[in-house]
Amino acid sequence: MSHSPAASVVCSHLSFTWPEGTDVLKDISCALGSGRTGLIGDNGSGKTTLLRLIAGVIAPTSGTVQVGGELGYLPQDLTLATGHRVEEVLDIARTRAALHAIEAGDASAEHFDAIGDDWDIEERTLATLDQLGLGHIGLDRTVGEVSGGEAVLLRLAALLLARPDVLLLDEPTNNLDHSARQRLYGALAGYSGAVVIVSHDRHLLEQVDQIAELRSSAVRTFTGPLSTYQDAIAIEQEAATRMVTAAEARVTREKRELDQSHSRQARSVRYGRKMYADNRLDKPTMQAKKRSAQVSAGKERGMHEQRLSTARERLEQAEAQVREDVTIRLDLPATSLPAGRGVLSLNQVRLRSGAWLGSLDVHGPQRIALLGGNGVGKTTLLRTLCGQLAPTEGLVSVQVPLRCLPQRLDVLDDGLTIVQNVTRLAPRATGNQIRAQLARFLFRGGRAEQRVSTLSGGERLRATLAALLLAEPAPQLLLLDEPTNNLDLASVDQLTQALAAYRGALVVASHDRPFLRAAGITRWLSLDGGGLTEVEREELHR
Repeated sequence: MSHSPAASVVCSHLSFTWPEGTDVLKDISCALGSGRTGLIGDNGSGKTTLLRLIAGVIAPTSGTVQVGGELGYLPQDLTLATGHRVEEVLDIARTRAALHAIEAGDASAEHFDAIGDDWDIEERTLATLDQLGLGHIGLDRTVGEVSGGEAVLLRLAALLLARPDVLLLDEPTNNLDHSARQRLYGALAGYSGAVVIVSHDRHLLEQVDQIAELRSSAVRTFTGPLSTYQDAIAIEQEAATRMVTAAEARVTREKRELDQSHSRQARSVRYGRKMYADNRLDKPTMQAKKRSAQVSAGKERGMHEQRLSTARERLEQAEAQVREDVTIRLDLPATSLPAGRGVLSLNQVRLRSGAWLGSLDVHGPQRIALLGGNGVGKTTLLRTLCGQLAPTEGLVSVQVPLRCLPQRLDVLDDGLTIVQNVTRLAPRATGNQIRAQLARFLFRGGRAEQRVSTLSGGERLRATLAALLLAEPAPQLLLLDEPTNNLDLASVDQLTQALAAYRGALVVASHDRPFLRAAGITRWLSLDGGGLTEVEREELHR
C-alpha cells in the first residue's frame, strides 16, 4: 500500500485548557507533511497533548485539526489488556479466523468479506514481527506473557501492518533495549508516510527529516536532524546575545545623554538666577529667557526620554530572543556513605522471573548499572530489592533507607493534585518546604495544584521524584527503573548531573548507555543469560 502524497497534519489556531483552568496550548497553527518529523520541547510544553489532539483522543478547547489520510497512534502511556492475545493486539484475529475457516472447508461469504485482499496477512504479520525482533512471540500468546518493551513493539507492529498514512509515535523507544531500538529505527527508516515522533532519544532524532520545536505555544520547524537544529539554535542564540549587549549599551548611552540634558537645564537655571541677582537682567527679560529655556529644555528632555524608551523596548525585544531554558534542580539528599558500609546483600537468590542471582554484596556509595534485554527481569529485581516482591529462593537484605522510582510511575494518586500527593508521602514537611521542593521541579504557583491525571509522562516523573526525595528518612540508596523515560533532553542532562553528585548508593536499570556513563556508574551488572554477571567496562563498547 502506497501512502497518500497528501499525508499531512494541519493544526489551525489550536488551543487546549484542562477543566480546572490550566492552559496547555494556546492558538497553535502548524503544518507537518510527509517524511519523519521529530517533535521536541521542554517537559510540560504540550507535546503529548498535541499528539492526543491530532489523534482525536481529546477534543481541543478551540481550533481545528485536519489529518490527510488514515492515522495511527502509539501513545506514551500504552496499556494493553494482559488477557488479550497477540493476534487481537495486532488486529488480525478476525481475518486470521476467516482464513483458517476457509482452509478447513468453510467457504461462507462472510469469511471472504473478512479477508478482503489480506490473503497474505499471516505471512506479512510474521515478517513484521520478525523485523521488530518479535519472531519468537506466537500469535496465540497473551499480552501478559510479554515484557513492557515487547508490548510497545507489538503495538508498533499493529500500526505497521495497518499502514496508516500518518503515524504518531509518543516516546516509542521507552523501555526498549539496544537491539530493539535498532530494529525500530530500521522499521521507521523504510516508512513512506508522514511520521511525527515525540522522543528524547538522540539517536532516533538524528534520523528524522525535520525537527519541529514546540515552545511557548508555537511550533517552529527546522530542516534536518537534531544536530542541525542544535547548530541553528546555537547560531541564533549567539546573535541574540550580541543584540542584547548592543541594546544594553544603547540604553546606557541614552540614559547618560538624558542625565546630561538635565544637568544642562539645571546649569541654565542657576545662571539665569545669578544674572538676575547681579542686576544684569531685568525681570521681564529674565522671565522671557526662562520661558524660552524651559520650552527648549522640554523639547530636548522629551527627545532623550523617547530615545531611552525606544532603547529599552529594543532591549526587551532582544532579551526575549535569548533562551533561558529551565531544567529541574534535583537537590538530592547529601547522604554520604563510607566505603565499608553495607548497603544490600543477596544470598542465593532466585527471582520470580526465574533468574538466578546467586549472592551479591553492595558496600558504600557504589553506583550500579543494571543491564539486560527486554523481559530478562530487571524490573522484577528492583521490585524485589524494594520489598514489593519476595524471591522464590534465598534472602534479600537492605541495610539503609531506600527510595524506588518505578518504571510505571504508579507511586502517585491520579485523583489528587501534585501538592496533595507530596503531602501524603511527606506528612511532616511544611507547606513552604513542599512548595519549594516542587518549584525545583518546575511546579510553581498554580501548576502545583494540577491533578496528577492531567500530567504528561515527563511531568509525572518530575512530580514522583519530588515526592520521593522529600519523603523521610532521606534515601541512602536510590533504585531507578528507566529514569530517563519521558524526560526532555535538557532534563536528562540535569538528572545526569544531579546523580553524578549524589553520594549515596545507586542502582539504575536503563537502556540509555550515554546516560549511564555520564552518571558515573562504577559497577556494571547484566541479567542477560538468565543470571546476574559482572560486565567489564570495555565489553560495553563491543
